Amino acid sequence: MEDHFFEQIIRNPLEQPNIPSNETVSLWAEKLIQVLFQENSPRVFLTIAEVKEYIAFLELELYDIISASCKLKNNECKNAAGQFFEKLPELYRVLNTDIVAIYEGDPAAQSRYEVIRTYPGFYAICFYRIAHMLYNFGIPLIPRILTEYAHSKTGIDIHPAASIGEYFYIDHGTGIVIGETSTIGRYVKLYQGVTLGALSVKKTLAGSKRHPTVEDRVVIYSGATILGGETVIGHDSIVGGNVWLTESIPAFSTAYHSPVINIRNHKETN
Repeated sequence: MEDHFFEQIIRNPLEQPNIPSNETVSLWAEKLIQVLFQENSPRVFLTIAEVKEYIAFLELELYDIISASCKLKNNECKNAAGQFFEKLPELYRVLNTDIVAIYEGDPAAQSRYEVIRTYPGFYAICFYRIAHMLYNFGIPLIPRILTEYAHSKTGIDIHPAASIGEYFYIDHGTGIVIGETSTIGRYVKLYQGVTLGALSVKKTLAGSKRHPTVEDRVVIYSGATILGGETVIGHDSIVGGNVWLTESIPAFSTAYHSPVINIRNHKETN
């Protein structure tokens, strides 16, 4: 093999020489979730002072992470850690609305504790909401690392740029895809295998509204595919399983797929 090949390997990592590993970034988010919801934490905080001290430690960790990822592009990124933690109470409030939506919406949920400890949908939502806040501060790469980590753990793929309202409920969740420019309202419920995608993946469409808008109080059942930036699912609508939509539907609609199913006794002979 020629030296040119090895030179390329050596040179490529130098684009972001100091950025922490994906594992380090994801572990920071895990620790933040654990301090917000100690049901998932190996550590119990007994005093306000202990919580404040640990949050200050996490803020310093975030400062190091975003400074490394941004310093080549934008020195202002160094201030984002403080801004992020100033909004921590609001993040906590919104995540608690998601817990309420899951607990009150799922007959199988026995307690909020169970939701926090066991529901992959809530886990993915936690990572998304943390990543979305960082994305809104203009932090590059780190938000995507976080949501892709949650994707690898849960099978739920949410782009950090997507806009998702309060009381968001993911049931089961495996195979859900929510694209970059998706907009989702409040009290929305998604089942497994739902795709909010683009009609085209042409690179020239980068930056444009490519993914659907789902208004408040919409339920989308398993396997439904909704495509296109101009597609709007009106509020209080129901989208049935395996439905394929590339056009808008008005509020209070029910969209459903009607397959033809034939059933006969396998013992019958022709």
